[in-house]
Amino acid sequence: MSNFKRLNTKVYEKKGVEVTQDFVYWKQLSQPLLVKEFGAIDYIDFSPREPHYFAVTCSVRVQIYNPITNLVTKNLSRFRESAYGAVFRSDGTLILSGGEEKNVKLFDVSTKSMLRLFKGHSAPVHRVAFIHKEPQIATFSDDKSIKVWDIPTENILHTFEGHNDYIRAGIVSPDVPNIVLSGSYDNTVKMWDTRTDKEVMTMDHKSPIESLLFMPSGGLFLSAGGTDIKIWDALAGGRLRGSLAQHHKTVTCLRLASGGKRLLSGSLDRHVKIFDVSSFKVVHTLDFPNAILSLGVAPDDSTVAAGLVDGVIAVQRRTEEAQLANKPKKNNFQYKYNNVYSGVDQIIPEITIDKEAKYDQYLRKFEYSKALKASLIPFIFNKHPERTVAVLRELQKRKALPKTLKDRDPKVIKLLLRFFIRYVTDLRFTRFLIEIADEFLDILAENSYSLSAEIHILLVQLHECLTREDQLTKELSILEGMMQTLLAAQVQSEPDISELYKIDKQINNK
Repeated sequence: MSNFKRLNTKVYEKKGVEVTQDFVYWKQLSQPLLVKEFGAIDYIDFSPREPHYFAVTCSVRVQIYNPITNLVTKNLSRFRESAYGAVFRSDGTLILSGGEEKNVKLFDVSTKSMLRLFKGHSAPVHRVAFIHKEPQIATFSDDKSIKVWDIPTENILHTFEGHNDYIRAGIVSPDVPNIVLSGSYDNTVKMWDTRTDKEVMTMDHKSPIESLLFMPSGGLFLSAGGTDIKIWDALAGGRLRGSLAQHHKTVTCLRLASGGKRLLSGSLDRHVKIFDVSSFKVVHTLDFPNAILSLGVAPDDSTVAAGLVDGVIAVQRRTEEAQLANKPKKNNFQYKYNNVYSGVDQIIPEITIDKEAKYDQYLRKFEYSKALKASLIPFIFNKHPERTVAVLRELQKRKALPKTLKDRDPKVIKLLLRFFIRYVTDLRFTRFLIEIADEFLDILAENSYSLSAEIHILLVQLHECLTREDQLTKELSILEGMMQTLLAAQVQSEPDISELYKIDKQINNK
């Protein structure tokens, strides 16, 4: 008895959303609250200081929002033309912004006054960055150059040239402040070293670069362009370590969350994919109402803000209860016991013995008709149809199904017909049940004259059920064809963001 292998019925369970820790964690975010601005949202950056205000760069201003009230607390409007890429310094006291005016401006957050004006680029500056632990900044411009500036004197310290197209992405290494990365629409990522004033390495992404990101370790960095996110190893000379292709439209922005353990990528396909950094597998997806141009995540994951192409900021925030629940209770004795003293005691799992099912008992004794009848009892019929299907499949494997069905027990015939009527349209069982029902009906047809009126009525009901399902399938096929036509037309009418920038470049050159 102990060597008898029981039926595996779990493979027929309904496939629902897999409830993981990430699913529960990110589902704690509220529905997106939409805040309308006056143009496409170019960039979003969160302050590292609590309560983690976030700066939204849009049109001719930079607005600082309170994440709790979603109201503007400060407005930096010292721009005559569009502002680009405003970022906070690591202490949250200063904001640096590029712009269409070819200048870079440094603001004091508390007073909103402009402290420095950096002049030297000959084209718009789309991305800027503070250099960690140094009184310096790096700027990335459409004039195909990268400049490193001294903040106190506003002087240019380094100028790097080597790209053949607009530079729309740039970052500074958080671990080695001498290392600067730039990404261009010439499809390349270049690494520069301020100690030697030279280009260190070049990586070909094969698509215009929209965003760059250093991983927490500092040895790996990511580039986003086209529909791919590529992983590069700086310590191995810029070797390509892998490519993530989870989006079907241009990836526009990359962000880290959960202390660097999760990677978020926003795309024109309206989705934000959340990756586990240890395996680079997608663990969750956030959906937004329009194409995503920019993305920001609070350092404590309390708020996620996405900037959309239609000038809407979609803000999702955790409730205070969810934030408190995610924080470990360090003063709680149970917390200490579980984390400090867990190695002292060992919990012995309780041994439970499962009762063998009736149909397993009959299968072990080769009593196939009784096994089938036992699998059609009301409890299994209504609550666990996968067990009945498992018994039918086991009988088919043992080549005992024809003999079992030929027994012509009227009660078993009625139960089987009712089972077919109820579950033949269930996607888990459809293919197999149609095969079994076809074989069963062939057996019944041999002596159809001896069947009762009730069985004839059930046969008519089964025929009507299959007819309706066939008609529904045809209608869904027609609907699918119509939707594919509409989606194809939408893709053709919606140009890629890189194409828009190339058109803009041609107009400026003229």
